[in-house]
Formats: sequence, structure tokens, C-alpha cells
Amino acid sequence: MNKPDWLTLQAPDAKALDGMKRLLDASRLHTVCEDADCPNIGECFAGKTCTFMILGNVCTRNCRFCAIVHGRPSAVDSGEPQAVASAARHLGLRHVVVTSVTRDDLADGGAGHFAATIRAVHDEMPEATVEVLIPDFLGNIDSLHQVIDAEPDVINHNVETVPRIYPSIRPQALYSRSLALLHGIREFGSGILSKSGFMLGLGETNGEVIEVMEDLRAVHCDILTLGQYLSPSPVHHPVVEYIHPDTFKTLEKIGYDMGFIEVNAGPLVRSSYHADRIFSRIGANNEKGCQ
Repeated sequence: MNKPDWLTLQAPDAKALDGMKRLLDASRLHTVCEDADCPNIGECFAGKTCTFMILGNVCTRNCRFCAIVHGRPSAVDSGEPQAVASAARHLGLRHVVVTSVTRDDLADGGAGHFAATIRAVHDEMPEATVEVLIPDFLGNIDSLHQVIDAEPDVINHNVETVPRIYPSIRPQALYSRSLALLHGIREFGSGILSKSGFMLGLGETNGEVIEVMEDLRAVHCDILTLGQYLSPSPVHHPVVEYIHPDTFKTLEKIGYDMGFIEVNAGPLVRSSYHADRIFSRIGANNEKGCQ
């Protein structure tokens, strides 16, 4: 299918891309912006913001929607947490977003490395807030506790799609396990906001979308992101449908009516897209006494 007009983007500024790439390369850091072929990389890099990706750039899982390389990961870099903190300070970030590849080869799934990165950012930038996008840690509750104990401001874990489609695009994941992890954030992470998101256009029905949104509210998920799936290559899962922007607006309203604190829905929305703005809005609303 040809992409519709609303998915047309201007070419990114080459100078902005080059400047960010040189900083990241010099620090030996990866970003999900680059490795996952994010369509918003031009906008974000031009604004000198990014989502850091720790634990290397090779994933132990092979999801059919994701552009990140699958294979045997390299050893964990003990200097990476401080490198992330230093790069975030250099960029002047006020809201630092960190994700990772999935590391099922590690006993704790990389949770300790997440915790070390959160603490390094706190130490380097006491005024900054921290958001982490974590894998499911194979359901290991001790791993979740490690992340929670480091006191990030937001913990994000994406359900990615409706449960019926899991076998075809997330064969190594379990929908119920992801919901349990999100519930654990509310149960054990006092004051930490929980966040999740999923893609549209993989063949899901409107009814299934609403059901997933209801499931997320049932485990007290605070923030929701919804975006259009774009296939990274011909060998990945194909796009079944391009969802009209009006549909995203309707779903955004439904999400607010369900009780989500913030809903970011649109064709180009990704889980960390405008994460700083979303968190700022939540802070402003809390100052006004809103929930």
C-alpha cells in the first residue's frame, strides 16, 4: 500500500543529524531513534533530544514489527550508565528517556543496569526527571523492584498490540505478563507513573483496541500512547491498514474518558515521542490539584 499524505515527512536536517550522531558515537551510545528507524528522528535530533538505548543494540528476541537487530548481544558495558548521564547533561535534557533491547540472556534481564543508569542520571542531573521504557524481564518481579527502587519518575512498558496478534508479531512475549508488570508498577512503585502503548494497523479490530485500553486502565496505567505501525522492511510484518488521524483523535478522547491522565495518539506517535511535554503537562495539572 502507498503511504497516505498524513504520513509524509520532510527530510531531516542533515546538520542536526550529524551533530547528534557525533555526540552519541563519541560516547559509544545507542538510541532507539536510530536503531528502530523512528520516523521522528529528524524532529527529535533537531531539538537535541533522543531516547537512549542501553544494554547494546542487539536484541535476544525477534519481534516481527521491530527493526532492531536480533542475535547474540555483547557484554554489558559497565561505563554506559555514566555515559548516558553525561550525554544527557551535555544536551541539557530536563526529562531523560532510557530504553533497552531485551536481554533474556541476563539473569535479571538488565534491570540492574537500568537501575544504575537511573541513579547515574539522578547524581549527574538532580533536577532532571527520568523515564524508562523496560522489557518484561520474563515476569521476574525482583527485576521490576530493582528498577522501582532506583526511583524513576515514569516506568513505561508497551503491550505493542492486541493479544490475538501476539503469536504473529511477539511470539516470545505474553500479553498477560505485560499486564502483570504494569500492575506491579502501581502496586510497588509508590508515586511512579506507569505508561504503556501499542500500534495500530496490524489487523486489529476497533473492539480489540478498546478492550486493550480497558485492560490497561484495569491495571491502573496512567499514560497511553497510540501510533501507526510502519513496517521496517519487506521481511517484517506488513501494514494491514493505515489508520486515519480522525480515528486516533476519537481514541484519544475515549482514553481520557476512561481515566488515563495523558493520552498521546496519532499516526506518528511513538512511545517516547514528546515524552518531556507529556510529563510537563502532568506536573502542571498536579500543581493545579488535578488527577
